[in-house]
Amino acid sequence: MTSSHRRFGLPVAVSAAVLLLASAGCSPADGPSSVAVPSPPPEEAALCQALAKELPDTVAGLERSDPEPGSELTAGWGDGAIVLRCGVPRPEKMSDPKAQGVSANGVRWMLERPEGSGPRFTSVYRRTYVEVSLDRRYEHDAGPLTALAGPVAGTVPCALEPECS
Repeated sequence: MTSSHRRFGLPVAVSAAVLLLASAGCSPADGPSSVAVPSPPPEEAALCQALAKELPDTVAGLERSDPEPGSELTAGWGDGAIVLRCGVPRPEKMSDPKAQGVSANGVRWMLERPEGSGPRFTSVYRRTYVEVSLDRRYEHDAGPLTALAGPVAGTVPCALEPECS
C-alpha cells in the first residue's frame, strides 16, 4: 500500500495515516466476520454437527476464527478469508449443465464466481450441501478445499454412491 502511495507522491504523513486506518480496520478487535447461518432439516443438521467436530484448526495456514453468530453450521479461518457453511440450500447453478466443478481429495465441488468476491464452492452428490467461500486471494486457488475434503467425506455421506467413488 505504501509503495503505491509513494508513486503518486502522497506525503509520508498521509501514507502513515492511511496505513494506521487500514490496519485498525483489519485488527482482531473488530471480531470475526458475519455470515448467514443455514437452516437445514434436522437430519442434515445432524450431519453438519458431525462435520463441525472434524474440521481442522488451520486451513491453508490460516487459524480457525469462526464467524458470528456462532453455530455448528458455520466455520471460518483467517477472519473470513475462508468460510464454510453446512446445510445450505441447493444452488440454482447446479441445474446448469455448463457449471464448472473441481475435485479435491475425493470430494466434488461446484464452482461459482459471485460478482465482487472470491470463488464459492458447494459440495455435490452429498446428503447435505457444504459451501466454502474463499476471499479474492484464492481467485485461482482451490487449495483450501484439500484440508476440508477429508472431514466432508468422513461425515457427509454420498447421496449417489457411484458418483462419490
